[in-house]
Amino acid sequence: MKFLLDNNLPPALARALNELTKAEGHSVLSLRDKFPQSTADVAWISVLREEGGWSVISQDKFTKGDIEKRAFRECGLPVFCLAKHWGNESYWNKAHNLVRWWPSIMSQAHLNGGGAAFRVPWKCPAHGKFDQIKI
Repeated sequence: MKFLLDNNLPPALARALNELTKAEGHSVLSLRDKFPQSTADVAWISVLREEGGWSVISQDKFTKGDIEKRAFRECGLPVFCLAKHWGNESYWNKAHNLVRWWPSIMSQAHLNGGGAAFRVPWKCPAHGKFDQIKI
């Protein structure tokens, strides 16, 4: 499984997660490491859809225009949306908590072969379950 961290998350976090998960056969890239920073959402979403095997992690609120929302809805990829509270946290707190959530994110991405969006709350419960959301 390949994971892409959206531009609203630090590329260093993607590189750290990549190192932590590559022994399990996964890879994690930041959007900026795969595409030019100015690449439109619709363009990179289309590329990921064509390549297959990707999941997206974003802190985006998905309040963009209808074209971007439709691209995310129709991409057929699991999308993990960090809840609003994540935006209030420091870099290190965010990194710590994302690592805590990471096993659940990997499991959910494998369970969900098709497209769906999930909210990742700030608190990481023992069961690590997600609420499915509509983008």
